[in-house]
Amino acid sequence: MLRFRFLPILILGQLFATAGQAEDGVAISATKPDGSGVLVHEVRSPYQAKPTRLRVLLPDPMEKGRTYPVVYVLPVEAGIENRYGDGLAEIQKQELHKKHRAIFAAPTFSHLPWYADHPTDPALRQEGYFLNVIVPFVDKTYPVRAKPEERHLLGFSKSGWGAWSLLLRHPEQFGKAAAWDAPLMMDGPGKYGSGAIFGTKENFAKYRITTLLADRADRFRSGKRLLLLGAGNFQSEHEQAHALLNRLKIDHVYTDGPVRKHDWHSGWVKDAVERLLAE
Repeated sequence: MLRFRFLPILILGQLFATAGQAEDGVAISATKPDGSGVLVHEVRSPYQAKPTRLRVLLPDPMEKGRTYPVVYVLPVEAGIENRYGDGLAEIQKQELHKKHRAIFAAPTFSHLPWYADHPTDPALRQEGYFLNVIVPFVDKTYPVRAKPEERHLLGFSKSGWGAWSLLLRHPEQFGKAAAWDAPLMMDGPGKYGSGAIFGTKENFAKYRITTLLADRADRFRSGKRLLLLGAGNFQSEHEQAHALLNRLKIDHVYTDGPVRKHDWHSGWVKDAVERLLAE
């Protein structure tokens, strides 16, 4: 894991302050409010081919001395592209940061995010970037409850796949993962731009959801840590995944509708966040 010394960060009257310079090629800027209430960090890391961003939405109001659960809002597109909408903007619009008193953190990636480490390209390590740069920085900088049961993953399509693969591969680091309209039954690299990220069939096999479910079913027999929510483009894959989860006796949350547009803003986010943060 990379070590950090962070640049000065001024948030809410120096509520969170760290100082120093980045080590090991990682540099994360001080916060830059974007004018809408979202805090933005610029991130440079050897895990990514070019600078990326981390956006953070804090509870409103903040309470001094209180810590909060954190939900990672995982992107579907590379960089700041938003053809399929903006997950953090939808959370802010629905005022979920106020209702649920949680911190929401949304990273970006230099390449199309499939949440995997490329087998040979050191600047294409999406899983490593998220685990070794983003999560430790949020834990250190913001008043999150830095324990697995309070650290959740939210995504759809590619990022729904990513949410599940991150939880299944690292169950000791995350609490729940919600996937909406995701190609969870994908059986090889190539579709939806995945080939360039996974690199090889052998590397893809490490992240294949169906294999991870079968291999790690014992870790998920209780607790409903996997959330399989409605679909738009991938309803058949959700039905197959639900059947597989039942065969493996994996405890999970499942909803089969309604069918919605394949987009952050089609109405599914509110329910997903409520289920992630339910006691």
